[in-house]
Amino acid sequence: MVFGYARVSTMEQSLDLQLDALLKEGIPQKNIYTDKVSSTKEVRKSLSKLLKYVRDGDTIVVWKLDRLARSLIHFTNLMTKLKEKGVRFRSITEPFIDTTEKSSHSEFIINIFAALAQLERDIIIERTKAGLESARRRGKILGAPKGLSKKNQQKAVLCEEYFNDGVLTVTEICERMNISRATYYKYLRLRGL
Repeated sequence: MVFGYARVSTMEQSLDLQLDALLKEGIPQKNIYTDKVSSTKEVRKSLSKLLKYVRDGDTIVVWKLDRLARSLIHFTNLMTKLKEKGVRFRSITEPFIDTTEKSSHSEFIINIFAALAQLERDIIIERTKAGLESARRRGKILGAPKGLSKKNQQKAVLCEEYFNDGVLTVTEICERMNISRATYYKYLRLRGL
């Protein structure tokens, strides 16, 4: 079965151009999935539905690649998932991306995209490592701040006082302080008890 996918970035934009192109390709209206959401959004409900629905031997057609994928990495991940499911893919305006027929050209282009996506991943990792190292050299402390906020320091002091008084049970102290047992014991540890 052949399915179409169309997407625009905002609710004000029209899907007409893409829908016309998909219908012209002979894809029935009922087989066309659409989203009106920015490509930067991780969740695209109709695309997710389509990817769950397609089976081995099906084909997904888009008007243009950028309607489907957010980035090169996203595109190669989608192509890998489709290939694993036995689903073919075709772009109307980019005929060099067509896995519906065994074409060495399409396979070559997809492999180049995959290599570029891997390069992009590696560059991101290198930049992140370099940034972290630079921050360390300048004396920045990385990670979540250690210790307690002023408000929680006051709660820890109160917990210590209740503990030392020995009048209330742990459960009563936790209820009065509106904290969990784990937090109560953490406060006591931080107070040296």
